[in-house]
This record gives sequence, structure tokens and C-alpha cells, in this order.
Amino acid sequence: MTLPFDGAISAYYKNDAPKDVRDAIERADKDDILSNAYPYSEEVSKKTYEKEMKALQIELVKMQSWVRDTGARIAIVFEGRDAAGKGGTIKRFRENLNPRGARNVALAKPSDTEMTQWYFQRYITHLPAAGEIVFFDRSWYNRGVVEHVFGFCTDEQREHFFAQVNDFEKMLVQDGIHLFKLWLNVGRAEQLRRFLDREKDPLKHWKLSSIDVEGLAKWDAYSTAIHETLTRSHTKKTPWTIVRSDDKRRARLAAIRSVLGSLDYDKKDAKALGEPDKKICGGPDLWDV
Repeated sequence: MTLPFDGAISAYYKNDAPKDVRDAIERADKDDILSNAYPYSEEVSKKTYEKEMKALQIELVKMQSWVRDTGARIAIVFEGRDAAGKGGTIKRFRENLNPRGARNVALAKPSDTEMTQWYFQRYITHLPAAGEIVFFDRSWYNRGVVEHVFGFCTDEQREHFFAQVNDFEKMLVQDGIHLFKLWLNVGRAEQLRRFLDREKDPLKHWKLSSIDVEGLAKWDAYSTAIHETLTRSHTKKTPWTIVRSDDKRRARLAAIRSVLGSLDYDKKDAKALGEPDKKICGGPDLWDV
């Protein structure tokens, strides 16, 4: 089998990955958590996960009915490093929702025309109308992190972004949009393990990009950019929720609970909903590198 990018991910793992990262991957069993800083040593059991997820799916359906009936507008921003679990978490949010009222937005790189527009302009057209839930698989925060790390924007453009983003989001909330900002945070060893899994699996090759490969050596630059972005864009009106995603199952449960717990939808079942796990879900102080 031909590996994507000529096996660049495997080559990085063998030759360039930090020793502690390599060692963590080599000695771990399938269900082991690789990060020593993560509060659990193993993934939550499949049985527990499926039971809790089933209850949350019912709550999500109730929530969408409320959105439709009241004309509420919900926008959920998903950010995080590559392989942090954004796509999988969005999939679990949407799997039992009516697709007519719940859509995913994952924009490609801007066109030549979009490059000349106000930075936020191409995102505005995708904001929710009455009765809609919109999931942003990456968002305007590309400018705060990815574009900065790879030199796709100037320092001046990035500063202009930070000068406007809080007011931009404040206007969305003042206009009645329920805005949620979720940052999924994955450890370095777990990220690399997921990349290696994608490299080996032909059905997952599409998930890999040149940015993923080049980004492996830019962990520290990403960390600096993420820390600054969270610090400068976390406000009382539009806060960040950090979800530590080394265990995908726990992360999905926590992300769904954090959103549903903040909405006053009809027939809400607090017992079925439960509470987000505060060990892995909270404010920016929970983020680590």
C-alpha cells in the first residue's frame, strides 16, 4: 500500500518525534491514555459511553424541536489541533438531528475574491437563520492559529483580527444567536498516534493534508498561538469551553453536555443530561500543551 505523503508521518515518528512521545506510543495498549497530565489512564468503557450517549441523543432531538418551534439560532464553533476529534464530535451531535435544520460548515481555503473581502465576510453567510443549528468545523479562528503558524497572514492582519473578533462575536450574541465556542485539546503523543492510524488506513487517508504533515514539527508554535488566541478571545459574553479530547468518548459526551446544559429547551431532562466532567471540560485554565 502506498502511504500518503510518501510515509512522512511514519518517518517523523521514527526519526524526529520527541523520545517521550515515541516511548508513550510504543508502550501503550489500544485503550490507554498517553498523556500523563490527563486525569484518566484509560478510555471510558464502550458500554458506559453508549448508554450515556443514547440519553444525550434524545436530549439533542428535544433541543432541535425547541429550536425549530421558537426560531432560535445556534452556532457552535469547533476548534482544536488537527486530529483533536472535531469531526467525530460534530458527527455525534448531528447523527439524529433533522439535517434540514442542522448543517455543517467546513470551508476550504479562501478564493481569490474572498481574499480581498473583510475577513469575517465569508463566514457571515453561513450563520444560522431562525430554527437552525450550524456547526463550524473550524472557523474564523484560523487566523489566530493556523494562518499565523504557517505564515498565511501577516502579523498586522492577525492583530486586526484580534481587534475585531470580540466585538464581532458580541454582535452575534446581542442579535440573539446562541454562540458556543468549543476548543478540543489533544496531547502530542495522542495526536501522533491518530495520525499514524490515519496513515495506515486507506479509508482515512482523506483526513490527512500537507498541513497535518508540516504541522508535526510546529507543535510549540501552535501551542504559543493557541494560548494567545484563547487569552485574547475568551470573554464573559463569548467564553471558550475547553474539552480535553485524549479520550474521544469522554470528549464527545462532555461537549454535548456543555451545549445542552446552557440551553433552556422544552422538556429538558436534567437527570438524563447529567453534568460535564469538570476534569476534562471547563474554561481556558484547563488547557495545557
